[in-house]
Amino acid sequence: MIIRSLLDTDLYKFTMMQVVLHHFPGAQVEYRFKCRTEGVDLTPYVDEIGREVADLCQLRFRDEELAYLRGLRFMKSDFVDFLALFHFNEKYIRIDRGAAPGEIDITIRGPWLHTILHEIPVLAIVSEVYFRRTQPGADLGEGRRRLAGKIDLVRKVEPALDFRISDFGTRRRFSLSWHEEVIRTLKGEVPQYFAGTSNVWLAMRFGVTPLGTLAHEYMQACQALGPRLRDAQIFAMDKWAQEYRGDLGIALSDTYGMDAFLRDFDLYFCKLFDGARHDSGDPFAWGEKMIAHYQQNRVDPHNKTLIFSDQLSVPLAIEIARRFHGRARTAFGIGTNLTNDVGFEPINIVIKMIECNGQPVAKVSDAPGKTVSTDAGYLAYLRQVYVLEPAPR
Repeated sequence: MIIRSLLDTDLYKFTMMQVVLHHFPGAQVEYRFKCRTEGVDLTPYVDEIGREVADLCQLRFRDEELAYLRGLRFMKSDFVDFLALFHFNEKYIRIDRGAAPGEIDITIRGPWLHTILHEIPVLAIVSEVYFRRTQPGADLGEGRRRLAGKIDLVRKVEPALDFRISDFGTRRRFSLSWHEEVIRTLKGEVPQYFAGTSNVWLAMRFGVTPLGTLAHEYMQACQALGPRLRDAQIFAMDKWAQEYRGDLGIALSDTYGMDAFLRDFDLYFCKLFDGARHDSGDPFAWGEKMIAHYQQNRVDPHNKTLIFSDQLSVPLAIEIARRFHGRARTAFGIGTNLTNDVGFEPINIVIKMIECNGQPVAKVSDAPGKTVSTDAGYLAYLRQVYVLEPAPR
């Protein structure tokens, strides 16, 4: 089995799921899979992916896993009790060959509370099945050489930067075994520079910090769950604060683009949240905008954290750290460049929410390739409501 534990997923899936249980237990959603890498034929692996997902549906949370979650300060007892009853249900996921050559169609549809955990393990399954079929018996010597080079770069960083990286790479990893080796190596070689991992199972097993807050799907769902579309971003942040009471205070800035985020991220939210996460667009321009916004709102950016997580490499993270050193706190979540940099081209695969309660939802990214919508009319309306630039032709 590729997935051997229901904890083998990102922490923010559990933190969002807890909000869903407490505030939106009746929400119905739909997710769709997309491979953004051109020329990749996944159709030969549909049956194997399906078998792995069927195995995933047989898993249950173990007592020691539930105890670990219960020990996290922000996890509430009733939520962990719910997880003790949880399992994946095959009726909520469909895996077929797609209409276009080489494409596969993965659709997840059902109660948000019972489908929210599908995304990460299903993506990890697709990625590992693809690589074990296209690169059987792969020699990971190149991956180890590249990882050693990254560690050498990290060791040379000036101590004054307080530079630390985290692993955010579960969904597109080369394999579980390589992911384990990366965590083990970083913890053993550069513990002072390694902040932790988004993967809860590996955090538990290797004794490192699990990291994460929220993802775009939460912000998108609030387009259908809030009182009106224009206030969806504010509604999402308010509900998050209501649930966590100041904990997990990192806002996600690019569901509607940076400018729309800053219009809603007023003095109240500047003070309430500990910082913000960058996930699209130019990271240097984003950081400058965040710092200027804090200053305009009379909030000291030195006490705020800027988290960078968009297609990072170690050299880029170091460059960003140097740019903002002494101006704000920084943190770095590195994904594919840690867990799938072994000498073969990774595949850029995503599973995104496209509908909530029968209504289309969308993400309007600062990077055009990351905009998510299957309804052009709704996307145009969303751009109008949030005073966004028209989509480039």
